[in-house]
Amino acid sequence: MNILQPPGWPRPKGYSNGIAVSGRQVYVSGMIGWDAEGCFQTDDFVGQARQALQNIVAVLREAGAGPEHIVRMTWYVLDRSEYLEAGAALGAAYRDVIGRHYPTMSAVQVAGLMEERARVEIEVTAVVPD
Repeated sequence: MNILQPPGWPRPKGYSNGIAVSGRQVYVSGMIGWDAEGCFQTDDFVGQARQALQNIVAVLREAGAGPEHIVRMTWYVLDRSEYLEAGAALGAAYRDVIGRHYPTMSAVQVAGLMEERARVEIEVTAVVPD
């Protein structure tokens, strides 16, 4: 995995500007903060984000991949302020589940998610090296 950091650009915090990699691609659909039985255990933003990340790791495992293979992550959030205010706690939850691996990321505020109780939905692309 080659992190793309143009000379003179400041290093981004919590994500990468770009990544170049080759291998088998794995696409994980949007994961939300419910458990394996489809039940929400919390309405807390950070709690739901942590569960969504755990769900992503579980799906990646089915492909023989892990968090270190994630190259792209897109976060869909209902409330931009809630996402920004969660900063430190969200970062801690991310590192607990994903580790200190920071793929390319986008975060988008949306008007709604398909599951009414969902506060966040996260989708990823991973690449497992040949």
